[in-house]
Formats: sequence, structure tokens, C-alpha cells
Amino acid sequence: MQRQTFTSLLILFLSFPLCYGQKNNPFKQQITPLKDSINIIQIKTDTLFKSNQIINLLVLDKEYFNKFKIQFSHNNLELKTTSSFAKSKNALAGINGGFFNMDDGGSVTYFEVNDTVISRKRSDELKWAVTDSLMNGAIVLEKDFDIILQPANSEQYYETSKKEAAVLITGPLLLLNSKETKLPLMEFVKKRHPRTCLCETKESIIFITIDGRNEHAEGMNLYETQKFLQNLGCVDAINLDGGGSTTMWTQNKGIINNPSDINGERPVSNVLLITKKTKFNKK
Repeated sequence: MQRQTFTSLLILFLSFPLCYGQKNNPFKQQITPLKDSINIIQIKTDTLFKSNQIINLLVLDKEYFNKFKIQFSHNNLELKTTSSFAKSKNALAGINGGFFNMDDGGSVTYFEVNDTVISRKRSDELKWAVTDSLMNGAIVLEKDFDIILQPANSEQYYETSKKEAAVLITGPLLLLNSKETKLPLMEFVKKRHPRTCLCETKESIIFITIDGRNEHAEGMNLYETQKFLQNLGCVDAINLDGGGSTTMWTQNKGIINNPSDINGERPVSNVLLITKKTKFNKK
């Protein structure tokens, strides 16, 4: 199954030239096994969307959810780097999470863990607030460790529901049932930036970072991101905080993308991690 999953992903990569009218395969791919059924795929191209791109994919096969789990780690009072969060949880890998207050810390969107509300949506008139038209999706981690990417429900719904182990509202939601969602006409959407995304295919969960703001990687606008994720085979996909926050870390390689923040790896408020299940938290 694992070999079939990666074969199908590579076939999808090879199909991109047909999708975008390019005569030659634009991709250089490198696959690195991380741990059993977790793999890193790095894509370098100078022709996708007529631009230089460096994309990292961290792929977790659903078949192995009995061995690994996806979880949030957070600190609402102090900003920490993705690598610091990951190391403190002995994680195998991680990416930066949702949008946050860069001055005082804490998520600026609704966030709950274990039925405890960590933060609510920051008022629109305050600094670092994000508009509702962008924050229209949710990452839901269920108590059986399954993950759902869905249109966001109300804060009240999640607060009263006891079905979820964790919820983070973020966005925009990019794909739903394999179809592109409608995006607001905003500079955040139309301009190329580094991006961090999460996607679900029929066979796997994929953490995605798209580098940007340098001569080797221009980043993507969200329309391009939708096209890329759709051709990757994503069924549902959601955008996370990007720009200088975009970071992917693994236990054996450290930071594997190229963060664009002037200081390198940017401290953030929350992250998504892949950790190994123990005998106490297996299904």
C-alpha cells in the first residue's frame, strides 16, 4: 500500500506538464524516508506556473494511523519556534500552525484543545486580526485521532460539542470534496507568498510548505496553490499561516524548508505535529 501511494503521487507530479501546457517534466523530486510510513518529498521546478518553486511534502499514510497521530502543540503566552515545540513533544515532524498575535502571542482565531477554549477570534479592529472571509475553515482532530478538514462551524458549536479532541479555525479552505472553493478578492489571495497547507487525499495526510520570497522560490498565490493541491490528489485542503512563519521540521533533518523570515525560523503560537502513539493512546 505504501509503495502504491508514492507511485501514485509521482505519477501525479509527472502529469503537471500536461496540465499547464509544458513540454518537459519540470520536476526534480527527492523522496526521503523519515520513519516507517512517513516520507518527505521535495519538489524543485523552474517552470511550474512559469516560476521557480521549492515545495516540501510530508506524507503520512492513513494505513498507519494506528502507529502515529497528528496533534497540536501550543503556548498562548509565549511564542516558540516550530522546532522547539516539536522537540518538547519528541515529535517526528511538524509544521507551523494557525495565525497568531506577533506582539503578545496567542492564536487570533478560535482554538480549543481537550474541550478547553485556548483562544477566540480576535476582534477585527485590533492589530493582527484576520478577516472572517479568509478564516472560513477548520482543522478538527477527533478523539479517535482521525482528522477532518471542514468549513468552519460557529465558535459556540465547537465549544458545546464534545466530539473533538482539538479544533483550530484557519483558512481559507482551499479544496472541499476535490473542488476548488471560492476565494475572496484580496491581495493576500492574489499575491505570491510562502504557504503552509494541510491536505487529505484518499490515502494520506500531507503537510505542505511552499517556499517563497527568494530567487529560487517565488511562492504561490492561493489560486495557484489550489491548482497544485488539486493535481496532487488532495480531496480537502486548508491554508495555514504562511509568509515568514512557513516552516517544516523533522526529527532527523531539522528544518527542511527555507523560512523567509529575516531572522530565520520564526517563533509562532501553535504547530501541527506527527508523534508516535504509545500503548496508552492507541485506538
